[in-house]
Amino acid sequence: MEKGLIHIYTGEGKGKTTASVGLAVRAKGRGMKVLFSQFMKSVGGSEIPMLEKLNVRVVKFGQVLSPYFHPGADMGQLRESALGALEQLRLLMPGYDLVVLDEFMHLVSYGLVTEEEALAFLRQKPPNVELVLTGRCAPKSLIEAADYVTDMKAVKHPLKTGLKAREGIEF
Repeated sequence: MEKGLIHIYTGEGKGKTTASVGLAVRAKGRGMKVLFSQFMKSVGGSEIPMLEKLNVRVVKFGQVLSPYFHPGADMGQLRESALGALEQLRLLMPGYDLVVLDEFMHLVSYGLVTEEEALAFLRQKPPNVELVLTGRCAPKSLIEAADYVTDMKAVKHPLKTGLKAREGIEF
């Protein structure tokens, strides 16, 4: 691509990761080189093995834990890990047409990466790379920096009726 754009999938509703996986599959189907990375997800989703079967490169940053699920985690160490992950991604990005950073917004919302550091990362994106960022609570500054923004709105969800997450649907 001559000019890669920036996408954000945010909001309280279900479907952010699912949408990014769909775009990764679409891009791979058109012969593009795809990198799919995840933060803060210690349990492997069923989409990861399928992406790998399609020869999508998957990089999981398991050391960047969610402070919500790991309240005792050392925030300084998490921040150091998050910044190290972004540096690794900055070096990897030039080799890909599409790069997905799943749960990127949580790096900012939990304070592991400042908004300015996140914006600086976006400015360092190679011009031809299409970049997808997912996660709740996208800050206004990142929304303004993006080309596409989709806000997943939760209208109704069976979790509120007590139905537990189902394998293959929610995870």
